[in-house]
Amino acid sequence: QVQLVESGGGLVQAGGSLRLSCAASGRTFSTYHMGWFRQAPGKEREFVAAISWSGTTRSYADSVKGRFTISRDNDKNTVYLQMNSLKPEDTAVYYCAANPSAGWRTVTKWNYWGQGTQVTVSS
Repeated sequence: QVQLVESGGGLVQAGGSLRLSCAASGRTFSTYHMGWFRQAPGKEREFVAAISWSGTTRSYADSVKGRFTISRDNDKNTVYLQMNSLKPEDTAVYYCAANPSAGWRTVTKWNYWGQGTQVTVSS
């Protein structure tokens, strides 16, 4: 079992930056692939980015590629999402997820979720 707590959300103007953090409990963090998803009002939760347990493999949604960077610090049990050049369409609740059974981009494959942090980008 692992607990995930996101932080770092907030209100930012278009073109600005935010860094989200996700702190994980437990000793198995370094063995888990980790991911970020987001859900805008009235829309389904969607994949944003994921990183392998070692940090050597990363994957991004096309909509954020080149603007967002996922990283992790296994010594601190934390995964990050650096978001640059933010757009109003990035507005959503951002969720951290851990330990997918398969298929990083599939919401239902992830076993653990945080409570989410709101990101609002004004135009």
